[in-house]
Amino acid sequence: MDAIEALLARPALPPPATRAALRRADGLTQAEVAEAIGVTRVAFARWETGKAEPRTQARAAYLRLLEALAEKHPHAVVETKDNEEN
Repeated sequence: MDAIEALLARPALPPPATRAALRRADGLTQAEVAEAIGVTRVAFARWETGKAEPRTQARAAYLRLLEALAEKHPHAVVETKDNEEN
């Protein structure tokens, strides 16, 4: 697979509001998640607001966490989608 195909095949992260809602639904702080992923809290905050995107290795870890939190807290995803429509 060439570099372009690799970029196109990357799974998309949920919208920033959903990212934050999932983290809060599990009672996690930005600092806790940032430390677990291995980035600064400021970098993580920028991902969560959509001002920046994580790089490959951190992105994979963050996506894995978000997917697990979405399974654990499906209501957080629904509530976020409802809020975005209003």
